[in-house]
Amino acid sequence: MDEIEPTPVGKFVQALRARLRSDDRNQHCLLKGEISQWKPYASGHTYFSLRDDNGQISAVIWKGRCRVPDGIKDGQEVLVIGSVDLYPARGQLQIVVERIEPIQRIGALEQQKQELLTQLRQEGILDRPRKTLPLFPKHLVIVTGKDSAALADMLQLSQSRWPGIRTTVVGVTVQGDRAVQEIVRGLAVARNLHRQEIAQSLNVPPCDVVIVGRGGGSPEDLWAFNLEAVARSIAAMPVPVISAVGHESDILVSDLVADVRASTPSHAVECCIPLVDDYLAYLTDCEDRMMQGSLRQFNDTRQKLQQLTLRLQLAPSKGLAQAVRHLERLGNDLQQKTTSALQHHQQRLAVLGQALHISHPKRVLERGYMMGIDNKGKVISSVRGLSQGQTVSLQFVDGEADANIDNIRQREEKT
Repeated sequence: MDEIEPTPVGKFVQALRARLRSDDRNQHCLLKGEISQWKPYASGHTYFSLRDDNGQISAVIWKGRCRVPDGIKDGQEVLVIGSVDLYPARGQLQIVVERIEPIQRIGALEQQKQELLTQLRQEGILDRPRKTLPLFPKHLVIVTGKDSAALADMLQLSQSRWPGIRTTVVGVTVQGDRAVQEIVRGLAVARNLHRQEIAQSLNVPPCDVVIVGRGGGSPEDLWAFNLEAVARSIAAMPVPVISAVGHESDILVSDLVADVRASTPSHAVECCIPLVDDYLAYLTDCEDRMMQGSLRQFNDTRQKLQQLTLRLQLAPSKGLAQAVRHLERLGNDLQQKTTSALQHHQQRLAVLGQALHISHPKRVLERGYMMGIDNKGKVISSVRGLSQGQTVSLQFVDGEADANIDNIRQREEKT
């Protein structure tokens, strides 16, 4: 039996492309569908997908190949004339568009979104007063995809901004048929963690801010955040909710319903978690300003007293009693104003200092815990950041010690 010579894949793809292009049935096809992932590039080419409920295909408009009507966008239904082609570098089937015209009605999914927004606006949900984010959050709950890149970015950024902040992750499915049910479940968990009795039973502060969202994707991937059940769950939350879905250009119903809209998941963390170093610097600045203000007041007082003393020495005796009374009134007023100013600044410093004292990681260490630091000085918050044989620094309340990692055992999280 003769041995069959294998065909190089590039040659095979090129031959397949030639067969597709030679078939007249694949040329100048008239198609109808909904625009998805519309992306014009600086090169002048435009890439998108053409879809309906039963399927989708990639499409490209080469620069100068056809006129693109104004206002083309995701969710719009269009008529396309184009030819089937195969992009050899990726083995990707696509339509090379020769003409594109919008059908003068909005796409089905976008129509549902607009109808929901109209209903929510009529009910006053979109125009309701928004809840204010806490100045120093004590318990952040993140509802997003488990083990996702967006979650990893949020956890790393939150610990770098305020080390030791209490964070609870509720891992959910964020796309597909189960996404809506899972996101609503995650928000229900956050709502329960806000209840005082449940938080006390878990020995954690009540939840006071929630981030719900995911990283970027196609409009279909993000669509769960445009649906009614998710929107109403966000609106009903007793604590501020930050919607952080996709990229800055993605505007979802969840963004319009939430108390705060963040352009990305990382931006959501920046919105609600302050930089601890900024507040330490602020306290130092307050102390300096209070001392400088007090010194200025005392210097002003000393100068006024010296001037009054000189005036008394030069004044006739009959005006002496009146001058003394005036001097006493000025002295009493100055003492009251100085005391009031000092008390105000002391109270403000005490409140800020107490918040920092409670939130400082050292308080956790004083309760018998320890904190792991890697060789880059970053807090180790998960065993996924460890490797066998790695040397880590263990921080205790009264010192530190180095340790080598021999065994790593990952515990399955329960939600």
